Amino acid sequence: MKKNTLPKQGWRGDRRDFLKMTGTLGLGVAATSLIPVGAEAVKLNRRLYKVSQARFSMGTYVSLTLIHPSKDQAEDAIGRAFEEVNRLVSILNRFDHTTAVSQLNKEGVLKDVPPEVAQVIYRSLHYNRLTAGAFDITVKPLVDLFRRTFASGRNTPPSEKAIEEALALVGSHKISFDGKNIRFSQPGMGITLDGIAKGFIVDRISELLKRLNIENHLINAGGDIRTRGHRKDKRPWRIAIEDPEKRGRYPDIIRLSNGAIATSGNYEVYFDRDKLFHHIVNPATGRSPRAAKSVSVVSKTTMEADALSTGIFVMSPEEGIRFSDSLKGCECLIVSGRGKKFMSSGWSRMAT
Repeated sequence: MKKNTLPKQGWRGDRRDFLKMTGTLGLGVAATSLIPVGAEAVKLNRRLYKVSQARFSMGTYVSLTLIHPSKDQAEDAIGRAFEEVNRLVSILNRFDHTTAVSQLNKEGVLKDVPPEVAQVIYRSLHYNRLTAGAFDITVKPLVDLFRRTFASGRNTPPSEKAIEEALALVGSHKISFDGKNIRFSQPGMGITLDGIAKGFIVDRISELLKRLNIENHLINAGGDIRTRGHRKDKRPWRIAIEDPEKRGRYPDIIRLSNGAIATSGNYEVYFDRDKLFHHIVNPATGRSPRAAKSVSVVSKTTMEADALSTGIFVMSPEEGIRFSDSLKGCECLIVSGRGKKFMSSGWSRMAT
């Protein structure tokens, strides 16, 4: 497989490796961060076509694979799906100064919140409570601190004082939100939806495809994956969990028909050479967790899998598995810092 290194930083670019996805192109396995590049339409038999396309968005490749009797309808659906991606990104991207999220971060208050932003923030606050604070969209001051500190190229971590000052601005309980208006309780606060918005967008694409009568499809947005129906052989889609060491040694391969999986890892977006400061931050300590290398969560929606994989990453592997087992419809695979695998009670039932 050909390896491509693409810059990625949030939705703008920092460093992350992307490999060509083998699943929808021939081997039948989709990896949680492996993407097919380009467009392809293949006639599978007298009744079905497989139509796939990938485009760069949200700092990664967004790949759609559709199984449908009509090639033209599938291609039209893909075009409309990517239009929806662009529309939602234009609303949720915090790096674009024209968006509502950027305005909120700049002014600390936002009135008449767009419905998509309201929905994502509402669910973010729900997952904050569900994870007892482990998932928290207000860690932006800490992430920004890490980015600024290492921007010069020096491998010197931020001072304890700087971390404490940024940590004082963190806490979802400091957000006032009534469904229409949102306000921060302290100047300098900010939110990052990077741990949930991509999953939300993937779910919206899947819902759109279903409305267009595309019942069998797989969407992969840089490891946030949503599946419906089946692949060409009428069997469940096969998903390979990304190897945190990038050596192609997949921790596991699972079957998934109607569901979602998201993987969070310290290998995705990091700021220092030692990967001690990365995009996942413990909102209680102000530091990036080190107990896990990757956390993969299977759930009913990509938004939930996205948020929970981030929240569980903050926990210890043992605590994360206990938490996953306490939730209905949630399964989890954790690769610890030492390479040990921890699985929720029902994970093995999905393995191929």
